[in-house]
Parts: sequence; structure tokens; C-alpha cells
Amino acid sequence: MAPTDEDNESPTRYTAPTGTTPHDRPPAPGAVAPAGRMPRWLPRAMVLALALIASFQLGSWAFHQLTGLLINILIAFFLALAIEPAVSRMAARGMRRGLATFLVFLALTVVTAGFVALLGSMLAGQIIKMVEGFPDYLDSLIHWINETFHTQLRRVDVQEGLLHSDWLRKYAQNSAAGVLDVSAQVLGGLFQMLTVGLFSFYFAADGPRLRRALCSVLPPARQAEVLRAWEIAVDKTGGYLYSRGLMALISGIAHYILLQALGVPYAPVLGVWVGLVSQFIPTIGTYLAGALPMLIAFTVDPWYAVWVLVFVVVYQQFENYMLQPKLTAKTVDIHPAVAFGSVIAGTALLGAVGALIAIPAVATLQAFLGAYVKRYAVTDDPRVHGHRGRGPGGPGLIARVRRLWDGRPGLEESS
Repeated sequence: MAPTDEDNESPTRYTAPTGTTPHDRPPAPGAVAPAGRMPRWLPRAMVLALALIASFQLGSWAFHQLTGLLINILIAFFLALAIEPAVSRMAARGMRRGLATFLVFLALTVVTAGFVALLGSMLAGQIIKMVEGFPDYLDSLIHWINETFHTQLRRVDVQEGLLHSDWLRKYAQNSAAGVLDVSAQVLGGLFQMLTVGLFSFYFAADGPRLRRALCSVLPPARQAEVLRAWEIAVDKTGGYLYSRGLMALISGIAHYILLQALGVPYAPVLGVWVGLVSQFIPTIGTYLAGALPMLIAFTVDPWYAVWVLVFVVVYQQFENYMLQPKLTAKTVDIHPAVAFGSVIAGTALLGAVGALIAIPAVATLQAFLGAYVKRYAVTDDPRVHGHRGRGPGGPGLIARVRRLWDGRPGLEESS
């Protein structure tokens, strides 16, 4: 039979009945979703991203809120490292570690309180003496001004001008308003000292337990490294405090000799004040230490205050460039340039606290990493000792000039 037209036609697709919706087949694996439809993974990715951002913001907020506490804990840890040798020595003789730590802290507290009380009574007496002698100082100053500039100033006019001045009234108002701020700062400082004292006491008293708890979460190989790093930190911190104490002793003796020669009262106490404050309060300690002797010297003779200022500035330069680099490099075993750079970096990161703990921290890190740095024998080359060798082009410029000056021919002429 001949094929008909119906046989040549392609089979028609199935069409859904009228009024019904065709069923969508699920996309094959790896196929792209149709346009206008959200991928299934996108909502979960958005939730995960928002959760990560929220966690980061929460962590950043918590870190900024706890920065003060973390700094106090860091100070307490280094203070505990500093008293660790004394506590361990007393504990090795049979004394309980908690009692040994308490005795060390009691001795430090008694010495500090006695020094502060003696210094406070001395300062209060000198301030009273200065206030009582202020009219005589003012008369001498007015007399000098009248003779030098040919003026007719009187003490009564100066006092009335000061009492009725706007500057004095504003200063009194600001001082009255700042009493609460000063009280809040004093209470905050006392609370900070209490926090540091408690943490340092626990770190020193529970030192073995703390090391045992830290090593319990580490494998045996890492435990030896942690214990070695802890021992190095104790040695370096003690060496740093030893160097600071030695510099405080030298500074105190030097300033005591000056004050005693000038006849300034309370010279021994002022010498101890200058030594301790200038060495254990970084950055601004020198200026705070020199202000009190200048004030006391001013009550004796105004020119004595000038001499004290000059001596403080000169001694500070001697200490910065001669004394401190050598002592710090020997006791903490780091290069003076590294010590100076670590103080600058610590100040930039943590302020005064960073400047105080920068050197022992860097010394500990350097000593710990030094055991893992492989070193080689240095070849016996003159250039190692700073001697420059002769180049392939013959004698140097200085040698050629010397030959010409002596009238001798050079290498090229002689050949």
C-alpha cells in the first residue's frame, strides 16, 4: 500500500486538557534554576553571613569592654612572674605557697605604704611652708620687677587684681566641679590596684596548679616547651626588675647628692622618690619625679629649683644614652636598639603599661625563639670585622692619591 499523508506526519505531543495546569518536573542535578526563582542555598548563606557579622560585632564590643580587665590581668601576670623566685624559694624551705605569697605581698605593701605616708607628710609640710612664705616671695619678685623695669608695682595692687580676676573665678569654679571627677578617678585607681593585686596573688600562689592545668591540655612535647618558656619569662622579668632597681638606686644617689649639696630638706626621701618614680613609671615618670624636688627646692631658693631642673635634664640624657642601654642589655640580654624599639612599640600598643612590660616580653620571646634558630659558623673573612678588601681594579682612591702625593708612579706607569 502506498503511504498516506497521515503516516508521514510526526506524532503530536500530549496536551493537557483544558482548564488544568501541567505538572513541573524537578530540575535535573546540576541544572540551572529557571530565571526568577531563588536558589535553595541562598537563604542559608545569607543567614550564615548575618550570623558571622553579628558574632564579629559582639566579639569586638566585648573585647573593647574588657580591654581594661585584660590589661590588669597582664600587669598581674608580670607582677606574679617578678615575685615568683622569692615565693618559690620560701616554698622550697617548707612554707606553704599561699602563706609565702601573702608574706611577700605584705612586705611590699608595708614598704609602699610607709614610703607614701612619709612622702605625703613631707609634701604637706612643704606646701604649708610655701603658702606661709608666699607674701615674702611675692615681695621679692615685685621688688626685682620694679628695679629692673622701673615700675611702681605694689603687693596690695597685685593681690586685689588676682582676687578680682576672671581667671581666678573660673579656676575656682572648674576646681569645684572637678572634685567629683578626681574622686571618681581615685576610686577607680584603688579598684584597679585591688584587681591587679588579687590576680597577681592568685597567679603567684597557684603557679604550679596553673602550669599543671595548662600542660594538661597539651601533648608531652609541647608541655616541655611551655614550661621552658615559663621559666625564661620568670628569669627575664626578674632581670628587668633588677636592672630597673639598680638604675633607681643610681638615680636616687645622684639626686640625693645634689639636693644635699644645695641644702634642700628631706634630701634622702626626695632621692628615693626620684629613683623609684623615674624608673617604674615609664614615659612621664622622669618629669613627675623631678617636679617634687623642684617644688621643695623653690621653698629654699628659687634659683635652686633651676639648678635641680638642669640636673634632671642632664641626668636623663646620661641615663637614656649611656646607663640604661648597657644595664638593660646585660640583665635582659637584648641589644640596646631592640630594647629602645620595644619600648616605643609597647607604648604605641598599650601606652604606659606596654612601655613597662615591653622589654621583659621581648627578652622572653627572643630567648625562647633563640633555641629553635639554627646557627652556622661564620667564615674567617676580613669583611666580617669591617675591613674592606681591595677590589680587582687595583689600589683604592686613597692609595692612588698617596702615590701621586709621594711622587711615585702608579701600577700602570711602573709596568
